Order: sequence, then structure tokens, then C-alpha cells
Amino acid sequence: KATKVEFWTFQQLHAEFYTEMVKRWNAANPDKTIELVANVSPYDDVHNKLLVALQSGSGAPDFADIEISKFPNYIKGEPQLVPLNDIIEPELNNLVKARFDIYAKDGNYYGIDYHVGASVIYYNKEILDKAGVNADDIKTWDDFAKAGKVVLDKTGIPMTTLETSEQWSMWLQTAELPSKDDLLKADGSPNLDGPEVTKVMKWQQELMKSGVAVGAPGGFHHAEEYFGFMNKGGAASVWMPLWYMGRFTDSMPDLKGKMIIRPMPSWSAGEPRSAGMGGTATVITKQTKNEDLVKQFLSFAKLSKEGSIATWTILGFDPLRSDVWDDPAMKASNKFTEYFGDNIFDVLTEVKDEIEGINIGEKTPQVIDAIKTQTNVRILLDNEDPEKVLKEVNSGL
Repeated sequence: KATKVEFWTFQQLHAEFYTEMVKRWNAANPDKTIELVANVSPYDDVHNKLLVALQSGSGAPDFADIEISKFPNYIKGEPQLVPLNDIIEPELNNLVKARFDIYAKDGNYYGIDYHVGASVIYYNKEILDKAGVNADDIKTWDDFAKAGKVVLDKTGIPMTTLETSEQWSMWLQTAELPSKDDLLKADGSPNLDGPEVTKVMKWQQELMKSGVAVGAPGGFHHAEEYFGFMNKGGAASVWMPLWYMGRFTDSMPDLKGKMIIRPMPSWSAGEPRSAGMGGTATVITKQTKNEDLVKQFLSFAKLSKEGSIATWTILGFDPLRSDVWDDPAMKASNKFTEYFGDNIFDVLTEVKDEIEGINIGEKTPQVIDAIKTQTNVRILLDNEDPEKVLKEVNSGL
């Protein structure tokens, strides 16, 4: 008889992924089959309900999704989640370790993400070609600014767009700096006035002043206005995590065959060219009565080679196992390879040892809110002094 296992998530696609993986599990394990009960609820509802269930000691599912910025709330004090070291550690040499460290506490791993979320840069090759610029010659952010000036002078098109009401443009650049501090310090305190964020925001302000960058229409890279602007060739590039590919394929169809993916420029030669961004961890709650079975299934669905390839073929995500990035299945034709070409994972393989981790803590939601509502607008649109703004905002957090 199949064992009934309950799963909570806020993302329908994740429920569909596990439904497919249960089918595969049951076919391979007829002696320990699973009947999956997947519940999909709105983002805030599922996080609040799960927290209450874990704190009260009853009502929690066997396993659940927790979004990265909410995760610190669930490992305060004594975590009511099952440590996953026994399934993660044997595979760690094949995994992008930074993506597991963000869900760890006191030497225990408590969550497994769906993807690396490696940040890359997307170039419009058609525009660069008109300006005589080769994307492969752009190695550093200084090179990028100079190439952007050429693109602007020769085509009248800005090199890139910067978000003024979201955090991605500046978070990716801050995270790839080879420092233990980014938006938060390593100890979890807010770091908006630190040298890392200050350097990035001064550079972005200069790029805006020169016209090489413009504010993203609609304020951020998920706005309908932005999609329309880029779809018509409004700017020559954008840096975002690899999961942003789906926004191009679904919302900017006219750029198919024009966009190429490359490693992000580094701040200095030899420094990291990527960072793992965003994410959702699947956790097992201590209230499960089927701990061993759920662990085995989660290992199969997320950590095995088959599971990692499935996160790409089903979800379009960059898998946690870097040893599958050169698997032929990753080059097989799908909507992403048809749009961007089949070298997507060649780019990731090139930077796999340069994918920086990020600091996530209790202050993360407040810091991101301050970026969205205060620092970006004041520095990029109002041209206020970056150091002054960042010190003032950080002191209020």
C-alpha cells in the first residue's frame, strides 16, 4: 500500500515537479510507493501556516517549501526541521555548496533548493554587432562601461537598464564581490553603508549619469513596460539570474535568436563572475512520521543525477549538481536552447567555481524593502550622494 505524504508549497510548478518525480519514484521503487498530497496556497498563507504549525507542534506536513528570504524565521532557536546532512554530504563534491550553506545552521543542512540561480548577463548580440562590440572582450565592469559608451555613441541605444524599485541589479553586483559581506554582514547585521554596496551604487550612479544605463521602464525587470521596451531592442543587455531565461521566452518573444548568455563581468580581473540568487528550499518537518522515506524521495527528486536533469527539463532551472551541466540532456532541444542556443550550461561550467553565496538573515526582508523604496530611487533617479543616503538608510534598520 502506498504511503500518503503531504507537501505544502506556494508555487504550482513545484507541486507539478514533485508529482512527476513521485511517478518516477514509484516506478523505480514498487515496494515503497508514495501517494503525494500536494497543497498549493498563496505565498504569505503557506509561510504563516507552516510557522504556526511548527511552533505549536502539530498540523505540519511531511515536507514543505520555504522561500529564501523567509527561511531565517524557521531556524530561530531549535529548528523544527529535520537535518539533511546524511543525504547532502555524500553528494557535496558534485553540488554547488554555496546553495546549501544558505540553508544551514550549526553544521546542519535544513533545506534543498530547486536551482543554483547563477547570475549571468544577457546581451543583445544584434545591437552589439551594430556597434562593433564583441561581448567576449568584456571581462570587467570597467570594460562594460567603456563598451557601453561605444554602443550608445554608435547606435543611440543604452547598454543596459538598472532597477529603481527592485533589488536585483545591485544585489547581483554586490554579491559577486569577493567579500564575506553583501547586503548583510557575515554576522547578519545590515550592511547598506558598507564598502561593498557603496562601491556598487556609486558605479551605477555614474553609469546612469553617462546615459550608458537607464532606469528600467516600470522600475524593475519584471514590469510589463520593461518587457515591451526590451522586446523592441530598447537596451543592449541586462544581468539577472539564469532563472530569468523564462521571462525572455515568455514575455520577449521577438528577441529569440538575438540574445546570448555570458558570465557576468567581474569587478577586477580574476575575481568572481557570478552569484547564486533567489531560491526556495524544500524542508522536512520534524512532525513527519515517514522521515526515512521522505528523505530518500527528496534525495532522488533533487540530488540524484536524474532529479537534477529533471529540474532543467521540467522547470527550466539550473540544477544543483554541476556534474550534469555537461550531460547531453542539457543541450537537447527545448524552448530555452531554441531561444538562446545550446551553450547555456557551457557558460555555467566556466564559472562553476566562481558562484558566490549570499548572506540571508532576519534583517533580509527589511534591507530589501529599504532598497526597493529608498536607496535606489534616491541614488539612481534623484542623484543624491550615495554614501550619505546609504548611511542614513542603514542607521534606520
